[in-house]
Amino acid sequence: MPTTIPCPVAAATVLLLSVWPTAVASAQTGKGGQVELGVLGAYTTYDKASVGLTADAGAGGRLGVFFNRTFALEVRGDQTRSEDSVSGKVDVTRMSGTLYAYAPATAVGRFYLGAGYTRSLYRGAADVDSDGGHVVLGDLIPLGERIGLRLEGRADFIPSSTLVDPSANALNFGGAAGLSVFAFGGPPRDSDGDGIPDKHDACPDTPIGAVVDARGCPLDGDRDGVYDGLDVCPDTPAGAVVDATGCSVDSDRDGVPDGIDVCPDTPEGAVVDARGCPLDTDTDGVFDGLDHCPDTPPGAVVDADGCPLDGDGDGVPDGIDQCPDTPVGVSVNAAGCAIDSDGDGVPDGIDQCPNTPAGREVDVVGCPVLFAVAQAPLVLRGVNFETGRSALTPDSYAILDDVAASLLAQSEVRVEIGGHTDNTGSRATNARLSLERAQAVKAYLAQQGVAPARMEVRGYGPDSPVATNATVDGRARNRRVELRRIDREQ
Repeated sequence: MPTTIPCPVAAATVLLLSVWPTAVASAQTGKGGQVELGVLGAYTTYDKASVGLTADAGAGGRLGVFFNRTFALEVRGDQTRSEDSVSGKVDVTRMSGTLYAYAPATAVGRFYLGAGYTRSLYRGAADVDSDGGHVVLGDLIPLGERIGLRLEGRADFIPSSTLVDPSANALNFGGAAGLSVFAFGGPPRDSDGDGIPDKHDACPDTPIGAVVDARGCPLDGDRDGVYDGLDVCPDTPAGAVVDATGCSVDSDRDGVPDGIDVCPDTPEGAVVDARGCPLDTDTDGVFDGLDHCPDTPPGAVVDADGCPLDGDGDGVPDGIDQCPDTPVGVSVNAAGCAIDSDGDGVPDGIDQCPNTPAGREVDVVGCPVLFAVAQAPLVLRGVNFETGRSALTPDSYAILDDVAASLLAQSEVRVEIGGHTDNTGSRATNARLSLERAQAVKAYLAQQGVAPARMEVRGYGPDSPVATNATVDGRARNRRVELRRIDREQ
């Protein structure tokens, strides 16, 4: 047969929804010395194997007494009309005694746990009795100072049910809802609910939730004007401006509350001191926290992000740079002024021949002028070859690098590279060797970027000596490579 929720349960649910705000605010039920008298609606499901009855609803009543705020003793009785599949209708009457333990009150009532003895009477098609125990878990929701709503679940354990199988244990489950009235006992009247009776309350209009002293007056530990218990931020520093919840207001969001903040208009993101004033560690005018370059040297000019400006791109910030118009690529010293290591008037970084000997005339790239005297050939002193061969020795490269740099800086210049030998050996061999040595010099200069079309080679052999071949020193001077400018001859 279909089951329905008993009328007392439905009525109690509707009443709970209608008076819930009052229920949360009240806490006068279930005090020491009070007597409880209540009615209830119950719904029970029976153990199929050992009891064999259908689940159904019933009603009953309860009578209890509270020893104190935690413990209470209750007697309860309820009756349910059920049936079994064989005998037909059966009236089930339960009589029980329960000892309850209550938890402290919360916003949703007082939860409780109970245990006790149950005697079940089955009358009708069957006529037997059973003894057992039960446990209860529920919630007592105050609806006023003397009325409460009970919602609970229950489990009954019957060691030997005689209804179906006397040797089997039975476990029945159910729930109940009901209204109770509480008489006697309870505390003196407390209109503002602060725990201090009206007759002793020096501050009878305390807001709900505020913590009070022994006189019933609200406490304000941090003296911010918002009472303890209502103060969400109970440790607000003295002097701080707070909102309605007692939390400090920080208009500029710097971590220092208004009222204490000496600099209340700090830009958002700036790091501040204990007074709320922004810090500028490198004293560049851009506050820490906003400064993208926090280690700017003193005196440097910076942009809006606090990073140094460097107008000439030499690595020395404007404001510190004593030579602010240094050409791009020039090496500078700590003051931002150009460095000229070889003293030739061409700054390092531009000087393609940085080791020019002192006193030598140089061109625009810092390399020695190749043809200081018109038509005079230039002897490439220091350009040497392996004995009897045309292979350049490594000590020749630095000299030829300077020659290449100078030729590259003077693109209009064309040269003849002439090879010369002493008279040792056959003339044919010397002619061939001098030409090969001139070609080796041309090849090296071409590797450095000088266009081959700008260079001609000649091998003069021993035909143009500059010293006597009768001495070792003279022969050494005759073994040479010369450059001669030929673009002006045309």
